[in-house]
Amino acid sequence: MKKLVVITGASSGIGKELAKAFLKEGHPVLLLARRKHLMEELNLENCICKSVDVIKKDEVEKAILEAEAKYGKTNLLINCAGIMLLGKADVQSYEEWDNMIDVNIKGILTGTNVVLPNMVKENDGTIINISSIAGRKTFDNHSVYCGTKFAVHSITEAMRKEVASTNVRIITIAPGVVETPLLSHTTDDKIKEDYNKWKETIEGGLDAKKIVDCVKFAYYMPQDVCVREIVIAKTKQED
Repeated sequence: MKKLVVITGASSGIGKELAKAFLKEGHPVLLLARRKHLMEELNLENCICKSVDVIKKDEVEKAILEAEAKYGKTNLLINCAGIMLLGKADVQSYEEWDNMIDVNIKGILTGTNVVLPNMVKENDGTIINISSIAGRKTFDNHSVYCGTKFAVHSITEAMRKEVASTNVRIITIAPGVVETPLLSHTTDDKIKEDYNKWKETIEGGLDAKKIVDCVKFAYYMPQDVCVREIVIAKTKQED
């Protein structure tokens, strides 16, 4: 059996496709998300599904330690949990800002804090943070969302540099528009409508499996090769 892979945000979208892909590759997998029933519907072998809040370290740590007791230490952590609440800065609620900051930033830190010390000790391991093209440039109605993704980019790169001498890799994957339920989190119907109309002009978003291909490409490189960042989008997506 191959080494343990831990995936957050595994109940839908990119996380769900990652779960299926790595289990197909023969890895035992720990799936973390709030909606446990959606993960269990996959009915996958060598898989543990845990309902956790990714911003609560104690919940994340308990789940990871249980999986490691069964499958060995985590070799790959994929931080995929995230929310996108689009809105104009002058009318969007503080609660929506607070929620995005919690999930999108703290959500990459909890699992990292659990697994990184052992990776450094063992001189082995990979952490992949699923960010966004919105972590590289700004978009209308994305102000705080962009801020959280800029944070993901900067945290990832700074951590990568800090542990590089130990042969541990920390990687950013930055997709453009992907066909996932992410937009459904937005509460402003007019913004969602305009977003979907714009998406039609680029013939829809990327298939989530294309992001899986990027993750696998980066992970299966030799350990002494770090693909630091991959930015991927539909060819017709200009921004």
